[in-house]
Amino acid sequence: MPLPQFVYRSVFFHALIVSSLLGVSVPWAYANRSELVCNPRSLSFGKVVTGQSLTLPVTLSNTGSFSVTLYDASLNGPAFAVNNLAGPLVLAPGQTVPFSVSFSPTMEGSASGTVSFNSSAGTFNFQIYGKGVANWALTATPASLAFGNVAVGGLSTLSLTISNQGTTSQTVSIGKVGGPGFSVSGIKLPLILTAGQSFTFHVTFAPLSAGAASGSILATSPLSPSLTIPLSGSGTPSVGLLTVSPASINFGNIIIGRSATQNGQLTAANSNVTVSSASMNNTAFQLIGLSLPITLTAGQSVPFTVSFTPQNSGAVSGTLSFVSDAANSPTVESLAGTGNPVQYSVNLSWNPGSPQVAGYNVYRSGQSGGPYSRINSELDPNTAYTDSSVAAGQTYYYATTAVNTEGQESTYSNVSQAVIP
Repeated sequence: MPLPQFVYRSVFFHALIVSSLLGVSVPWAYANRSELVCNPRSLSFGKVVTGQSLTLPVTLSNTGSFSVTLYDASLNGPAFAVNNLAGPLVLAPGQTVPFSVSFSPTMEGSASGTVSFNSSAGTFNFQIYGKGVANWALTATPASLAFGNVAVGGLSTLSLTISNQGTTSQTVSIGKVGGPGFSVSGIKLPLILTAGQSFTFHVTFAPLSAGAASGSILATSPLSPSLTIPLSGSGTPSVGLLTVSPASINFGNIIIGRSATQNGQLTAANSNVTVSSASMNNTAFQLIGLSLPITLTAGQSVPFTVSFTPQNSGAVSGTLSFVSDAANSPTVESLAGTGNPVQYSVNLSWNPGSPQVAGYNVYRSGQSGGPYSRINSELDPNTAYTDSSVAAGQTYYYATTAVNTEGQESTYSNVSQAVIP
């Protein structure tokens, strides 16, 4: 007769205990298992251009409580290869070993494979995936940047466009900007580009020394191979610049035949500058106070003066050009002014009044007998006055009044006539 179920279990448990007491090692079926795991659990290479190769790191770990012997690792995907992992290999509990897997597609399309780890703990499978593509989704326009010759101390900036020509969104990061003097601006990372989207940013070359310089920009995305944009440029010896300030001078209204002056300044930048000559294109202007030729060291400034003597009425313009060995020669300053006709004036004087007089007012009219208008803005304590607001060809009539300390004003004095030629 068969034993009841509970009796059978009792006997099995007893047998295990007896075996243990006899010194026989009998592993428990459901505890303290040995187990191999990979990190990551599976491996995706994304897109790799056919004919190229991408290698990614993996770790193999024994997460159990007993040592595991790895006999070998077999691979069934022809486009994949396991690197730096050979058996037999004993992994103690908790031990981790690194290895890598390479994906080298020879044709377009999706590819998958399985790495089978044969060990004393059984067989463990590790899945890998990738896709061979004819070209990558990320492209750069232009494919390379050539800055040409740039003076040391100066800089040149060019635009660069990154485009996603794939069918899925790409998260782009600029992994590295290499080469002395190269930098990027106008981009915030990571940059997410939807399918078909482009983004333009700037690349600057500021050479640190004379001579050829090269570099590159490395753009990466989890879904695409890395994109490298070559950079090139050449630093040339620093070339001086000559600046003039102010950039323009306006003399305003100047009476014909009279002269007015204004000051300016020349400054050398980057390196020494020799100013060899200066010229005016209008004889109404003249350069004063600067002896040429003159050499200015980098950062040095020298003053000069320009005079304006109009010979005719109306607006006058001109330029002052400085010829030098600077890169921006000739350096030009704009000049302007207006010639006014001769300015006439009428000088008036009179005898003082009584001691109680506080001051005088001056009145003018364009016709004899008035009416008269006061032309002084406030009470004048003097007994003389100059009227400069007269026009050629006109006749004017003047009279004065006296105002005492109590504010009482006298009648008009005798009238004086002035004829302006």
